[in-house]
Amino acid sequence: MAAATAAELKPETVAAWDGYIAVANARMQLRAQGLAPFLWIDEHCARARVRLGEPLILPATEHTPRRVPAGLIHHWIGAAFIPDAKIEDVTGVLRDYSRYKDYYRPNVIESKTIRREGPQDLFSLVLVNKALVVSTALEGDYESRYFQVDAKHSYSISQTTRVQEIENHGQASERKLPPDQGSGYIWRLYSITRFEERDGGVYLEVEAIALSRDIPAAVRWMVDPIVRRVSKSSVLTSLRQTQDAVNARFTVAATAAR
Repeated sequence: MAAATAAELKPETVAAWDGYIAVANARMQLRAQGLAPFLWIDEHCARARVRLGEPLILPATEHTPRRVPAGLIHHWIGAAFIPDAKIEDVTGVLRDYSRYKDYYRPNVIESKTIRREGPQDLFSLVLVNKALVVSTALEGDYESRYFQVDAKHSYSISQTTRVQEIENHGQASERKLPPDQGSGYIWRLYSITRFEERDGGVYLEVEAIALSRDIPAAVRWMVDPIVRRVSKSSVLTSLRQTQDAVNARFTVAATAAR
């Protein structure tokens, strides 16, 4: 299929991505400085809905994915509420990288911590996604940084520092392609995660941003809806799995205390 042909990341695509991320970071700084609501759900009067236990997932901009030179930027925001939790309960799960393969299966099949130094973490993941037009496997290194705003508010920024597609994953002919080559379904990943402790729990809010190749015009009518559905579903699944992982820790702690 044409959508599965090889693609190579171009400098103009990277420049557009870098500019987009700079704007997203600037908006986060406004939130951290109290110049804008800390949570996106407060801008959309959605706190009560999320508080009742219903995760909310919406495109961050009117045009998602956004077309840039030779690429697409996908930007979704998801929010969930975890009752009875503290911020450290949630970050304890999110920084337990070696267990991502348990928390976030089946999409994460390998995970390990490379280094943790104070608020900065380095880790690696192997991701698979069979819901796309082609089954893909990606090996990547990630960097996460955590920032505390005050006792009840904090946020983190995570980004890929290396992404390599694994061609023919799981087969005898499996091999890693050079960075920025391959199908191009994911070239870069970036996320901004906000935590607010309030109402007897933690509001968890994730901005998930990804860079991919553009979709060839001949199959755009078919592939566009799939990409949107997969992007939204990935954020929703991640939020629910995080909720489940935090609650599982509560259960283990309660059992151990008996």
